[in-house]
Amino acid sequence: MHLNDLKKVWTVYAEQSKDNISHYHLLNREFEFNGTLITLPLTNPIEEPLLDTIKAQLITFLREQLGNSTISVVGVVKEMNSKRVAYTNKEKFDHLAEKNPMLLELRDRLGLDVDF
Repeated sequence: MHLNDLKKVWTVYAEQSKDNISHYHLLNREFEFNGTLITLPLTNPIEEPLLDTIKAQLITFLREQLGNSTISVVGVVKEMNSKRVAYTNKEKFDHLAEKNPMLLELRDRLGLDVDF
C-alpha cells in the first residue's frame, strides 16, 4: 500500500464528512503513516472522544477501499506551544526584561516603579 493511495482514500472520506465540521476539520490534518498504523495528531484531549466517534467507520472505509485488513488509526495528543500572554504591567516589564536585562538596571538607577 502506498501513502498516495491512502491519502486519496482518506480525502474521499473527509469530503463525505463535510456536513460535520468538527469531523471534517479533524480529518483534514496531516497524519503519519507507518506500516499499517495511521497516527493522527490531536491538539487537545477533547478531540480524543471526537475521533473515537468516527474511528470505527473510518477504519472500515479505509480497509475496504485499500483492501488491507490490518490498517488501524490512533490519535495522539501533541503538545502545543502556547504563548503566555502578559496582562499586568509587571508581567509586561518582566517579559521585556527577559529579552533585555539592561531594563532592570535602568529601573533600579532611576528608581522606577513598574506597578503603577
